[in-house]
Amino acid sequence: MISSLEYNTERNQLLIPEYGRHIQKLVDHCRALETKEERNRMATAIIGVMGNLNPHLRDVADFQHKLWDQLFVIADFNLDVDSPYPIPNREELAARPPKMSYPQKRPRYRFYGNNIQGMINVALGWERGEKREALAYIIANHMKKSFLNWNKDTVDDAVIFKHLFELSEGEINLAAKEEDLLESKSLIYRNTSTSRSSTNTNNNKRQHGKKNGRTTTNNNNNNNNNRRRNN
Repeated sequence: MISSLEYNTERNQLLIPEYGRHIQKLVDHCRALETKEERNRMATAIIGVMGNLNPHLRDVADFQHKLWDQLFVIADFNLDVDSPYPIPNREELAARPPKMSYPQKRPRYRFYGNNIQGMINVALGWERGEKREALAYIIANHMKKSFLNWNKDTVDDAVIFKHLFELSEGEINLAAKEEDLLESKSLIYRNTSTSRSSTNTNNNKRQHGKKNGRTTTNNNNNNNNNRRRNN
């Protein structure tokens, strides 16, 4: 009895472990058959068993093609049968896709982000006029908002105009204009108002909870006093 035991360390390595040891043995038996007709019949039966193991994939396109490719992989590409699909080879399946290049963008001022440069390029593509100037001020206000989010609470408009002049390669110069950008308070007002409202809401909940706790305590004390008097 002990001599008939098989250990995994003594068995052949499973090329596709998802199908288990029995499918591997069936494929090995198929390879050992003498006639090609028997191998074709055996291979078709193995494909049917492999399909039954994955019934949820039967409606997937090219599912049968995938099963036949996996059959040849399990056979270590050493199976002489007539396949309804092109027989794969080891080099095609082992080939790796080419490495994709990762876009490297290093903006001059990181706290503005990469989208600002794209917006500036769009503005430079417009004709000079009121629309381009209005877009330039929108970009400048967005730059000021980004500056305030990452650096400090206040910033001079001259700094934003200078950075915009540099990023546009000298094409957009708002320093010569008399119009100012939005105030810092208006750019960060939303975050401040939201935090204040949430703080007030929490305070109201706490005060309401305290009142309810006091009311419950007073009611309990009155009930206890009434019981003592009745006794």
